[in-house]
Amino acid sequence: MLTLTETARDVVREMVEAGGAPDGSGIRISADDGGDGLSLSLVAGPAEGDQVVEEDDGTRVFLEPRAASLLDDKILDADRHEDHVHFTLDEQG
Repeated sequence: MLTLTETARDVVREMVEAGGAPDGSGIRISADDGGDGLSLSLVAGPAEGDQVVEEDDGTRVFLEPRAASLLDDKILDADRHEDHVHFTLDEQG
């Protein structure tokens, strides 16, 4: 299952708070139709069939089924820059 680094958890929480999203909100990662990439969006909750990754601190990530299978053995990290953030994926262990 996808895991998140502390930095990624912080960034996701900040995105949810900045977006004024309701409790239970998070980011949703979905696979592009062609299967060549992933997209990320801020959402109020999971779509039907989404895998939910919920951290102890309340950070929530919803994975569309195709994305869940692609990210099953990955770690989501985030790199902060002056005015933006880059998310990266690494292999677990």
